[in-house]
Amino acid sequence: MKQFGEQIRQVVEETLRAMAVRQGLIIIEDKGALDCVIRARLQSAVLRAVDEPHIDWRTL
Repeated sequence: MKQFGEQIRQVVEETLRAMAVRQGLIIIEDKGALDCVIRARLQSAVLRAVDEPHIDWRTL
């Protein structure tokens, strides 16, 4: 994470906190994506990892 590293880290931490994720391995590759894109990609990855069939879309 080079140019926007701190901003990306903040978005990731906020997203994980909102999803109540307390542990896991998160690897971030800085490609300069918008915050909303980073958030959506992370949410998708977390939801795939937990294999949750019933998603409360209001919390995302």
